[in-house]
Amino acid sequence: MYQGLGRDNREVQRLALSIVFSVASAQSPFRFENVAQAAGLRFVLENSPTPQKHMVETMAGGVAVFDYNGDGRPDIFFTNGAALPSLEKSNAKYSNRLFRNDGNWKFTDVTREAGLEGAGYSIGAAVADFDNDGHPDLFVAGTYRNLLYRNRGDGTFEEITAKSGINSRFWSVAAGWFDFDGDGLLDLFVVNYAKWTPAFDRFCGDAAKGLRVYCHPKYFPAVANQLYRNLGNGKFAEVTAASGIGDHAGRGMSVTFADYDGDGRPDVLVTNDNLPNFLFRNVGGGKFEEVALTAGVALLDHGKPVASMGADFRDINNDGLPDLLVTALSGETFPLFLNAGKGQFRDATHSSKLAVATNPFAGWGLGLFDFDNDGWKDLFTANSHVNDQVEKVEPYVYRQQNTIYRNDRGSFTLTEAGLTVKAAHRGAAFGDFDGDGRMDIVVSALGDAAELWRNLSVSRGGWLEVKLVGRKSNRDGIGAVVKVGGQTNIMTSAVSYASSSLGPVHFGGLGELVDVEVLWPSGTKQNVKAVKTKQVITVEEPKALAE
Repeated sequence: MYQGLGRDNREVQRLALSIVFSVASAQSPFRFENVAQAAGLRFVLENSPTPQKHMVETMAGGVAVFDYNGDGRPDIFFTNGAALPSLEKSNAKYSNRLFRNDGNWKFTDVTREAGLEGAGYSIGAAVADFDNDGHPDLFVAGTYRNLLYRNRGDGTFEEITAKSGINSRFWSVAAGWFDFDGDGLLDLFVVNYAKWTPAFDRFCGDAAKGLRVYCHPKYFPAVANQLYRNLGNGKFAEVTAASGIGDHAGRGMSVTFADYDGDGRPDVLVTNDNLPNFLFRNVGGGKFEEVALTAGVALLDHGKPVASMGADFRDINNDGLPDLLVTALSGETFPLFLNAGKGQFRDATHSSKLAVATNPFAGWGLGLFDFDNDGWKDLFTANSHVNDQVEKVEPYVYRQQNTIYRNDRGSFTLTEAGLTVKAAHRGAAFGDFDGDGRMDIVVSALGDAAELWRNLSVSRGGWLEVKLVGRKSNRDGIGAVVKVGGQTNIMTSAVSYASSSLGPVHFGGLGELVDVEVLWPSGTKQNVKAVKTKQVITVEEPKALAE
């Protein structure tokens, strides 16, 4: 994994990156501005780096965007690390943090009053209204310390992990909410990484040169992920074994959901670090079968596993089928699997031009959103190499700037967007923080200040944001398929790496009037005609059909 390379190689890499961005800057349709400091979003991700190079230090950084207080403005939550080797939040600097959106690009830290300081070494966040009371709840995945918070609806949260039935038996890094059994209650999928304890002290690197690096994932035994069925009343039952999820051990990094085969049941994609990805097909009756290899998403066409990290499951080429995009390390490219229908995918990393455009970068968080409102979902990636010593041993850069790739009818081009901050970026989440119809971005970085990227790009068409309210389906409408103006999108909060974005479904590239079609998780199909664009609309699942 590590090769001895000289300074000339590193300079060549930096020069290559400068040329890449020089070319990308020509006639860029995107413009973003980092407004975190001015907005009062002051947060530093404390990952507690140590001389022992504990693998957990590289994994921190989940971010969540959701409207916790129901004022119509998306707020921001950051997970945070803890002291090592204790894995305890022994200092206030390790607190998880919640920032309230006060409007006009101003945020207030409300962590303490909300009761979200947390405990343990937190990594991932997953948001959804699991009890259907109209208030979004929060799950925090951590290193042998998972936390479930119920939103009381008065600006505060109650930690109910112990009585909920959710355990902390594993090193968990991410999670996601979906209704796998169609009962209208959101179930929880927890992504676990590997077997590890702070006592692990293997030396990896070049001892003769005194160069210690984070060990290759192969030294960490794989483990199974977990599935919890929502029983209602704040109770969950672990169904990992009964569902078939427990039959497959991996080194999980992220999870995302879509009904990829159109059978009306949500399926599960889990990215694995240096192991084949998992695609759990929902076969009904509470059972899943792992089909990634036969479906074509376990590996790239070269047949080798990569360091798969973040993921998003959305329709990239506007053919109505959910496609899959994954981030990975520098030199591995960011895999794109296009949905070919009939339960099959094809590796389109090269044909989409992403192979060349992403090769220099190591990606963590990502999102497929239409940032310039032209009707095509673009790609944002939060970048940094995993190895903080990489510049001494490989021709790659550790601290990297984030990137945007413009989607031109399924072909992606790296485009300069003003995302100039170089840092060890990790999680990323998305929301329209000022209600102007342009999707904004928040990103975490190891040992560095969080970034809040305000989207100032010129909109190329009308936009619409569709907020769903389920009745027979779950309250958030998670799993619903929404169609507007020849485009298809999915209502989900499971996006990126260890992160979550719960908000209206966003569309761009629209005219003044559009029709909206919603296929609810309950199976109800609803049409709303002649909707004016450039607004946020609320679509409620019909009472007559839902009761």
